[in-house]
Amino acid sequence: MQHYSVLDLSPISEGSDAAQALTNTLGLAQHAETLGYHRFWLAEHHNMPGIASAATAVVIGHVAAGTKTIRVGAGGIMLPNHAPLVIAEQFGTLATLFPSRIDLGVGRAPGTDTDTARALRRNMQAGDTFPQDVVELIEYFADTPDETRIRAVPGTGTHVPVWVLGSSLFGAQLAAYLGLPYAFASHFAPALLEEASLTYRKTFRPSTLLQQPYFMMAAGVFAAPTDAEARYLKTSQQQAFARLRSGTPGKLPRPIHDIASVIPARYLAAADEALSCCATGSPATVQRELRALIDRYQPDEILITGMIHDTDARKRSFTIAAEVLAGIVRERRAA
Repeated sequence: MQHYSVLDLSPISEGSDAAQALTNTLGLAQHAETLGYHRFWLAEHHNMPGIASAATAVVIGHVAAGTKTIRVGAGGIMLPNHAPLVIAEQFGTLATLFPSRIDLGVGRAPGTDTDTARALRRNMQAGDTFPQDVVELIEYFADTPDETRIRAVPGTGTHVPVWVLGSSLFGAQLAAYLGLPYAFASHFAPALLEEASLTYRKTFRPSTLLQQPYFMMAAGVFAAPTDAEARYLKTSQQQAFARLRSGTPGKLPRPIHDIASVIPARYLAAADEALSCCATGSPATVQRELRALIDRYQPDEILITGMIHDTDARKRSFTIAAEVLAGIVRERRAA
């Protein structure tokens, strides 16, 4: 494993608002930079009361302007919601403002419900144009002659790294076919993680963009001084996921001691299954559980996330995780 990175959804906590969530996101990114995290990614979600990163490119610019060295990017932009040229212009502008620091991960899902997808004013046709859209997007970032009829300005010649994101075999196959880096959304959809990683590596075709496969897996981390406190902090995300599954999304809930008393068993079971690619506990427990995930799936990079209600507790969790992951990276490099 070469690097460890952060995925932030800019959570809006109960008792707070979007302005504070965006302030917290910048603070977390600055904190992650001091801890040695390689990337800080944000994700596109729409019509979600508990997520403030809908205008993902704007938030990326906010974070990049407030940091110095950490790579900042999208994990990801939901390409069906946008014309590739618009995304090329947005990320070409970001890459022009913050050279060699911008990443662009793209996903195939809309990141929202059907009605909201219609409100985004994109064509709701049944045909899947995602592969063609990814190729078109990459072409906008390439070096193109001045006489090219349609160019991304800024964008042309910036060579923004494009990643394929996914939670199924489709993304793995596409990333391998195009010779692109691949990130798997195992932090909320771990079922096909092993098969997708093997498919990607086995079928990867070298490209001018990437000579060897590069696989990143996402994982939840809830770290605290004790196992009990970490499990308590995790209940915020368990509640949030259960509410989403039941059709009642909201702000990130406060943690509770007896989650089974407020979440029906079937929704709690679904949440626990979705969040099973996770390390929860004291530093020793997190080290053991992260090491087990890394040993099993052998990622080139791990992208950690964790929706914790209290900002200070969240920063502390990422601090503990960074200390653990730095040790694992040192061991891998020395081996």
